[in-house]
Amino acid sequence: MFEILNQETFVRLAEGLKVTLELSIISILFSLIGGVFFGMVMNSKNKILYTFCRFMLEFVRIMPLIVWLFIVHFGLAKWNGLHLSALTSSIIVFSIWGTFEMMDLVRSSLASIPRHQYESGASLGFNKIQVYFFIIIPLSLRRLLPMSINLFTRIIKSTSIIYLIGGIELIKVGQQIIELSLFKNSYSAFVIYGLILIIYFILCYPLSVYSRFLERKWS
Repeated sequence: MFEILNQETFVRLAEGLKVTLELSIISILFSLIGGVFFGMVMNSKNKILYTFCRFMLEFVRIMPLIVWLFIVHFGLAKWNGLHLSALTSSIIVFSIWGTFEMMDLVRSSLASIPRHQYESGASLGFNKIQVYFFIIIPLSLRRLLPMSINLFTRIIKSTSIIYLIGGIELIKVGQQIIELSLFKNSYSAFVIYGLILIIYFILCYPLSVYSRFLERKWS
């Protein structure tokens, strides 16, 4: 039953895991940078900017990720003649999705800070920028960090769908291994998918635990 768990299998799964981690880490970094920027913009008093950010958030949320992947990977290639690899298309989609999800988390964290905190900073002689950096942002981090870790976990788990556009990540590598050994080992699907489940658990569960720890610590 476990003959399939040989060195070659683990090497190939490690290659798929590398792609999954690469996509996740790059997307998370872009999401952090873009999300913090647009979150601060959305929290501003400018109604036009707020309306634009809200529209983009709902527009991105309402479409399933797989549809965005198809649009970017296949649609843009047909429209502009671009040649995007599956990994590049996935980074674009996950970064845009993560940015606007992160934006909403940043906005809600900033909006949750009581107004008197702004007034207290002003009474100490801080200008608006100093109030933001020395008072508002440190206070909002306590609310933002647990929610953002949950978002990062969702990004890692959602990368499993990129095999549908030809991405050779962890799930796709697992399928290839199963197809090659299915006639030799009828339990190959159970063993390989069980191993992939354990890998995702190892990746995501510590983040989930840490998020709950921060929520309890800062509640």
